[in-house]
Amino acid sequence: MDLTVYVRNGCHLCEDMVAELRRLQAEYDFGLQTVDIDTDAALAARHGTRVPVLCAGEEELSHYFLDKKSLVGFLRGD
Repeated sequence: MDLTVYVRNGCHLCEDMVAELRRLQAEYDFGLQTVDIDTDAALAARHGTRVPVLCAGEEELSHYFLDKKSLVGFLRGD
């Protein structure tokens, strides 16, 4: 399972979410990619100031703060 976090450089919420996800990777086997929305005009327009956004493919799992309970349920297939 691969997850993507859409972030913005200098965003403390983004840094917090990525750090928490990295800690969870040891327990729940998933890949993690970060994408800086400011490197793509379409992504910047889509997300604006609404970062970080955690997605599995096109499905949004959480934004601003990690919803750990929902993420764990998703990873377990609940």
